[in-house]
Amino acid sequence: MPFDYSLDFKTIDFRLSPELYRVGKGEQGVLLVEPYKSEILPHWRFKTPEIARQSSEKIYEIFLNYLEQDDFVGADMARKFLQMGYTRARRYANHKSGKKYQKNPQKESSQEAQKEARKDILPYEVDPIKAESAAIFKEKWMLAKTNEKYLQLLAKWPKD
Repeated sequence: MPFDYSLDFKTIDFRLSPELYRVGKGEQGVLLVEPYKSEILPHWRFKTPEIARQSSEKIYEIFLNYLEQDDFVGADMARKFLQMGYTRARRYANHKSGKKYQKNPQKESSQEAQKEARKDILPYEVDPIKAESAAIFKEKWMLAKTNEKYLQLLAKWPKD
């Protein structure tokens, strides 16, 4: 089911109204869904491998705690933060500035212009420290997304 960006995220408590939550694709909604964003975001860091290790372990612990409570929304949000730790660290591993494109495709007015902007990728600048941070997050993300209880709860979650 696609992520529903039309909801009033400033007022919805998804712990009280989990039926409104949609998994979406990848990291969709990771910085919107409360109270989970506020519970997990303070622990999300990837500047160095040691910081990434501490962060990913804490977020994975939060993930397991949500699963113990049968809180699928919380577990899915923690999984998204682990995924985002990987993807953001990889972005900085490949592009020191954190910017992948010459122009921001999301700020382009048409789909065609967005498509063109995505072709203009800045040169790679490899950062082995961020690459290691990404690998640390990827390991925890893979553990989360293949966790048996998580997969059981995901299978029960409404798809439409």
